[in-house]
Amino acid sequence: MHTRTRTRTAVAVALLAGLVAGAAPAATAAPAPTAAAPAAWAGTAAGPDTAALERAIAHVPDDDVTAALIRVGGDGSWTGAAGLRSLRTGAAATQDLRFRAGSTTKVVTASVVLQLVAEGRVELDAPVTRYLPGLLPASFTEPPTVRHLLTWTSGLQAGATLGETPEEMYAQRFRTLSPRRVVATAVAKGPAFAPGERQVYQNIDYTVLGLLIEKVTGDSYAHQAERRVLRPLGMRGTNFPAGPDPLIHGPHLRAYAEVGGRTVDVTEWNMSDRWAVGDMISTTADLEKLVRGLFGGRVVTGPLLDQMLTVPDVAGATHGMGLQRFVHDNGTVLWAKTGSRPGYHTVLAATRDLRRTAVYGATARSARHNGLGLASRFALPAFNR
Repeated sequence: MHTRTRTRTAVAVALLAGLVAGAAPAATAAPAPTAAAPAAWAGTAAGPDTAALERAIAHVPDDDVTAALIRVGGDGSWTGAAGLRSLRTGAAATQDLRFRAGSTTKVVTASVVLQLVAEGRVELDAPVTRYLPGLLPASFTEPPTVRHLLTWTSGLQAGATLGETPEEMYAQRFRTLSPRRVVATAVAKGPAFAPGERQVYQNIDYTVLGLLIEKVTGDSYAHQAERRVLRPLGMRGTNFPAGPDPLIHGPHLRAYAEVGGRTVDVTEWNMSDRWAVGDMISTTADLEKLVRGLFGGRVVTGPLLDQMLTVPDVAGATHGMGLQRFVHDNGTVLWAKTGSRPGYHTVLAATRDLRRTAVYGATARSARHNGLGLASRFALPAFNR
């Protein structure tokens, strides 16, 4: 295993500093549509392309990225940590630090729902109103099914947010917007399209799934996620904030974003409105455990895992349930999930056979609008060969 830790001089700190917050609406760049059938590993058994990975972190910190923590596994392993844990202190980033993992939370949410399916407590093709009666107004003549929600084909519209611009979001970062309020404002708009007609990646589908989990189990979403996924996989560095708690507890990366023309610290933020769609806090080691445990059949059983990794037959669709299908330039098929929160960007990715896995947590000013660029830099090189 190769570990690389880099720190920069006070000049780099000065270049990046201007401390304290920002964010913009989430944007997910999807690759071109491809067939959903699994493909064989197109790389070799030579191990990861360490030279490309070294280049990816060689100049961190830079004028965008403050820190990058990368972990590669499978046929050969590699870890790299570069940059600064904090601009204020100048402390070096280390592999064990926690960070906001954003929408990788959806992988956990989908896994919990599919466990409930395996237990016979939820049916994939049942209308969501069977489990959440009264959820939808009369404008929904055809209620979406659980499967529609899992595959982002529900036709639901987005709900309320705490701002549309970085400035608005930053000003309201300590306010609470409950998931139930988000859902209520979404369904009040009526459907955007008939269920199954299109695939539109958005948060609202998984917010509803969080409500479904709580209704079916009579328990909190966070406790179900911990009991069913985090604890069995030994993800001890992963947690969900307690309600509106804006802090990341324990050693963590501090994050920075651009707001109003200056770079500010955006680490403290009430993420309670993101809940089952994006408020998980984790580490690279734990996200590696998640992807290995999931693809290894320890979280979701075989037939349901196959369904999880099936893209619906909808024009332009690239997502299965909780994960997205992506084809590397060399033909290797990856299943991946990105996650972004103000100042934080995360990816977990793997080949179906676990011949190669890659996860990273990065702090970057571009985290909310350049996810594909960051993933191309820090994750895709792991699958070059």
